[in-house]
Parts: sequence; C-alpha cells; structure tokens
Amino acid sequence: MGEETAGPIIVRRWEKADLEAVLAVEEAAFGHPWNRSAFEEELDNPVANYFVLEQAGRIIAYGGFWLVLDEAQVTNVAVHPDYQGRGLGKKLLSALLDTAAELGAVSFTLEVRRSNKAAIKLYEGAGLRVQGVRPGYYADTGEDALLMGCTWHAEPEEEGEA
Repeated sequence: MGEETAGPIIVRRWEKADLEAVLAVEEAAFGHPWNRSAFEEELDNPVANYFVLEQAGRIIAYGGFWLVLDEAQVTNVAVHPDYQGRGLGKKLLSALLDTAAELGAVSFTLEVRRSNKAAIKLYEGAGLRVQGVRPGYYADTGEDALLMGCTWHAEPEEEGEA
C-alpha cells in the first residue's frame, strides 16, 4: 500500500493509547523486543520524548530519546517491516534530531548493532558519526554496539543580552 493511496504520514508525540500499536511495531521490527513494562515505564519517564509515524490511523514507526541536561540519548527507532525502505526512518530520525535541538540538546547519541548496516547508513546520512564501540553490548548475542553521535554548538547570545 503506497503512501499516496493510504494518505499522508503524520509525525506526532506518542500517547498512552498508542501502546498496543507501538508494541506491535516493536515486535515486528526486532528479534528481541522490549517488553510491555519497559514501554509503560517510558510513558511515565519525565526525560523521555517519543514520537510515532501514523498513516491512515495506523502506527507504522516509533522512536524516542531521553533528554538529560543538554544530552539526547536515543532509546529506540523502529519502522514496521512492511514499511521499511520508504524513507520513514529518515523522517522519524529527522523529527528526533529537530526536537532534541529545539529542547536545547547539544549532543545526540545512540547505540546500533555493528551488523545493522541499513541503520548505520541512515544515521551517517543524518550526520551522526561513530564515536566508539561498546564491546558485547547486546546481551542476546554478545554483539558489539557502535556508539554514534553528533554535536551542535549553542547559538551565541546577541550582544547586550543577559
């Protein structure tokens, strides 16, 4: 089903009512998905900022980050497999980056499986660069994670502003 026949894709903050649909995306996208209680905790986490992509009333992707002081740390980015390869990850990542910057973040980081070449390409295309390796990060396989990130410089205050 193409975007042109199913309607526009909306980016919006997730709500508690989205939990079941977000869980469905998570389970379809990952071999070792987060469980329900992890998502319930995120809904109440004051530093969490989550968004969904919705088309024709169906949630097809979600992603989020924690903002602690001026650092944004991505927790998850997932696109339902039926919708992958359509630029939706780029759309979602752009929303996360823009929101983090608007909220005052000066750095944006995430971990990604070393074997996830599609995600690495997406992140590199958005300006993130490999900053390090977390050996054995993924408990399910012992696979290393690449730590990727980018930084922004805060805008200097105009002369005369206090």
